[in-house]
Amino acid sequence: MLQDQFKFVNCTFILNLEIPDEYTMPMKIDFDLDPGQFLSQLQRFWTLSGEKIKLLEKEYDHSQGSPVFTVNGKYSTRGWTEWTQGFLYGSALLQFDASGDEYYLDYGREHTLKFMAPHVSHSGVHDHGFNNVSTYGNLLRLMMESKIPFDKWEKESYELALKVSGAVQAMRWTKTQSGGYIYSFNGPHSLFVDTIRTIRVLLLSHLLGHVYQGEGDVKIDLLGRAVQHARATADYSVYYGNGRDAYDVRGRCAHESIFNVNDGNYRCPNAQQGYSGYTTWTRGLAWAMCGFAEELELFELLPEASLEYYGSKQEIERFMLEAAMATCDFFIENTPLDGVPYWDTGAPGLHKIEKYLELNADPFNKYEPVDSSAAAIGAQGLLRLGRYLEKKDPKMARRYWQAGLTVMKTLLDEPYLSIESAHHGILLHSIYHEPNGWDHKRNSELVAHGESSMWGDYHMREAALYLSRITSGGKYYTYFGCIDPSKMK
Repeated sequence: MLQDQFKFVNCTFILNLEIPDEYTMPMKIDFDLDPGQFLSQLQRFWTLSGEKIKLLEKEYDHSQGSPVFTVNGKYSTRGWTEWTQGFLYGSALLQFDASGDEYYLDYGREHTLKFMAPHVSHSGVHDHGFNNVSTYGNLLRLMMESKIPFDKWEKESYELALKVSGAVQAMRWTKTQSGGYIYSFNGPHSLFVDTIRTIRVLLLSHLLGHVYQGEGDVKIDLLGRAVQHARATADYSVYYGNGRDAYDVRGRCAHESIFNVNDGNYRCPNAQQGYSGYTTWTRGLAWAMCGFAEELELFELLPEASLEYYGSKQEIERFMLEAAMATCDFFIENTPLDGVPYWDTGAPGLHKIEKYLELNADPFNKYEPVDSSAAAIGAQGLLRLGRYLEKKDPKMARRYWQAGLTVMKTLLDEPYLSIESAHHGILLHSIYHEPNGWDHKRNSELVAHGESSMWGDYHMREAALYLSRITSGGKYYTYFGCIDPSKMK
């Protein structure tokens, strides 16, 4: 018997798949772009990317901790939750995938086995889907795709890591009136929008046949917790402009949602890295865009019978699609022409940049930083949503797909592509924590720019691998490529 008792309520939001032709689109979507046009850009990118990985390994002092962001082009650490270490070794594995150079495989595999075990059992964070899917998940995927030799014990070690990681993430559980959520490192009251992309480890653990065993040996279903968390994120982190949200703007996201842990009632929106709970931190928006889109790809493949206990497959896909479309539309409507957003759509200095939505983003402006990492994460969400909708709504599919290609075209070129040989990062103009002032500002400038982040670099590589597979006609890239397809039936 499963511990969690599910209670579903009818969603008050109405999904509108039709976007009027006159819908405002500040982002200038290039509808003439074709994946084949990216071949030379991608080749250049992977060459530079490989050089950066080797340079970082040569120059970085790992005794500092895991690298987080650059200061004057050199990676440094910033102690908080060690949520970026998996991106470091995962980047090497993506580089191997793209290039076939076994240096990167050896580096990624050896360092995963040497340093990542504590992250598997880390009960103090919600970031398991970042650290462990990027490392153990990629290694298992490479084996399942026959890109590395099959080894039974090696395969089972990766599976075990993912199984345990999913169960440990599931321990961080707060019940709500209609379900529950994986709570953030801030505590049981806190739902982070980021976590919609990390619950993929719950799903991988489930698909590998694992359960979380709680008090009294009660078996807790990981698929159920993933569905409930996704539903809570869709209901409380994303706004739809109607029903409860009639006062708000469709597609806006709150970084953090606060709950009363005594009775499970929702209290209010909040922000940690955004400007406020009533503005949209664009990296949080991007996490939602990418997270919901890639979960749609997985749930489309799951048999209806496996989801009956948690609500119908149709209803689950409906609320995920509603959230994915709303967030992707908001991104398009509130991002400058070239597809790179400023760090928060409500940043207080944006009004000083005249007609900023009618121009390309300016990472060198004097008022507010852009966040290229949000663009890299969001681009993948746009592309995946576009592909998901190909047969369901070709018109909307094309809108999202071409928007994703537009963002990628921008990021694969200067001033976002790092071509300076001494710079550790591959994606420039990433922002970590503007409210706390953590990002390096050069020469006493008011706005941070020209620096990289480990999550930005990883997700740029991941988006580039996604596009590389498309251009080469290779196997479609998904995080659940590490799962035997027979286990999804």
